Amino acid sequence: MTLTPLDWILIAAYFIASLAIGLYYSRRASRNVGEYFLSGRSLSWWLAGTSMVATTFAADTPLAVAGLVARNGVAGNWIWWNAAFGSMLTVFFFARLWRRAGVMTDVEFAELRYTGRPAAILRAFRALYLGIAINCVIMGWVNLAMAKILSVTLGWDRFTAVLLSLAITGIYSAVSGLWGVVITDFFQFVFAMSGTIALAVFVVRLPQIGGVVGLQQQLPPETFEFLPRVGANAASVGASLALPAAAFFAYVGVQWWASWYPGQEPGGGGYVAQRMMSAKDERHSFFATLWFTIAHYCVRPWPWILVGLASLILYPDLQDKEAGYAMVIRDFLPPGWRGILLGAFFAAYMSTISTQLNWGTSYVINDFYRRFLRSDASDSHYVWISRLTTILPMIASAIVTFYLESIRQAWEFVLESGAGIGLVLILRWYWWRVNAWSEISAMIAAALGFAGVRFLTDLRFPYSLLVVVACTTVAWLIVTACTAPDSEARLVAFYRRVRPDGPGWREIAARAGGTPPAPLAGLLVDWIAGCVLVYAILFGLGTLVFGEVRAALVYMVLAAGAIVVIHRDLSRRGWQTLVE
Repeated sequence: MTLTPLDWILIAAYFIASLAIGLYYSRRASRNVGEYFLSGRSLSWWLAGTSMVATTFAADTPLAVAGLVARNGVAGNWIWWNAAFGSMLTVFFFARLWRRAGVMTDVEFAELRYTGRPAAILRAFRALYLGIAINCVIMGWVNLAMAKILSVTLGWDRFTAVLLSLAITGIYSAVSGLWGVVITDFFQFVFAMSGTIALAVFVVRLPQIGGVVGLQQQLPPETFEFLPRVGANAASVGASLALPAAAFFAYVGVQWWASWYPGQEPGGGGYVAQRMMSAKDERHSFFATLWFTIAHYCVRPWPWILVGLASLILYPDLQDKEAGYAMVIRDFLPPGWRGILLGAFFAAYMSTISTQLNWGTSYVINDFYRRFLRSDASDSHYVWISRLTTILPMIASAIVTFYLESIRQAWEFVLESGAGIGLVLILRWYWWRVNAWSEISAMIAAALGFAGVRFLTDLRFPYSLLVVVACTTVAWLIVTACTAPDSEARLVAFYRRVRPDGPGWREIAARAGGTPPAPLAGLLVDWIAGCVLVYAILFGLGTLVFGEVRAALVYMVLAAGAIVVIHRDLSRRGWQTLVE
């Protein structure tokens, strides 16, 4: 693909704007680690929520979604659509609690919730494991996606593509801290979404496609169905579009609550928790997570899906389905727009990598270096060492990139290796009996289960997920029953600080005095209504895109009804500050 001077000017303008924002906020980030990692806990909901969305919109996401659609039709997206159940759980069950906890990272939560050496071991291990090992895998697959885009469009080799992309992102991430990251996230999200929407419009209007009607005429009807044909119905569908019943059950029935995955952690966590803890108050934390969930699942995917469907027609024999997205950019965009689309992909890439660098460094510095190596240094020292440490995972992720073959391969590794730990991450907030050994045993059992299934059986994702989750859950429940609970003093202090609802804390609440915890029924109603809201908007927009106006109206009525239920229930339970 040949870029014109106009294309290069547009790309350069994007980079200059991003670097300018980072440099502008560098002085504010230098004040202390609270500013560097949490923006002084002063983010508005729309900024925190959009930053979450921008982070999950990485360079790999459009390619991966296009690949899923090319293999399994629109319904193939259930590999990640299922996580909306967990995201809505975070909105209603955890957003307020994370803000109340007042910790700097979700790893620090270990020593707020638990006591003694097990809590310290858990905090140190998770800091290094998540902050370095898993973080490098995540950044590795994002690097791979960007390298694939630049290889297909500009002919760059993987080394050059990764080196340039990481170097520019690392500069403003290290200098600006979270303030620079979230402000550039907002700018980058708008830029990236505008570019991908423009690409979808251009591609659908191609003579080879003939609009949405042309897509529907040239592809099998099953390609456009939102729910996969499973069981008996799957027999009538081509093998490339069939999704076995067990796979769909693994996605919808297990994966969303059982597996750890960046941006979709059960109970919140990772950079989602970082943004919730950076919000001004509980109200902003709640709305930030709600906006993130709606934008993440409902707003973003349809431009990518349309390009994925078009790639089936434009490149019917393509082996690397994920590369089809980049090939569309290379082959069918006019001058000027090529620069905008490449800039959009740089924006998507940089918003994710900058967050991963800041988030991972927060673990290494706050939860390992400051906690275990040097606890008495000045704020300026911790900010300086944070900026220096940002470089290390950046280099490590570049190395990991060269060992990955596909984006989906890395996705599945992260989901499988953390299978089963989700339930303990949820219940630690709502059941006093969970202790540090519960989490430690869950992580060990998940790793052993993953290794056993991978090397001793022929099971592959998502079927392996069912086995690993079952083994991990049994293991940590047994360990919990065989180990002592945390001290009463710690449990009472945690309850008074966080005030979780539900029967799991009733015994501790009685000892703490004050109002007993409220039942969970109201939160469950909100969660169900929230799930209806997300999927109604998601499918409503999809039916509208495919020209089914009446069906779209039905979905929007369902969404409106869900909003009414949520508003009334929140008001009835005294959450007026959240709905004003």
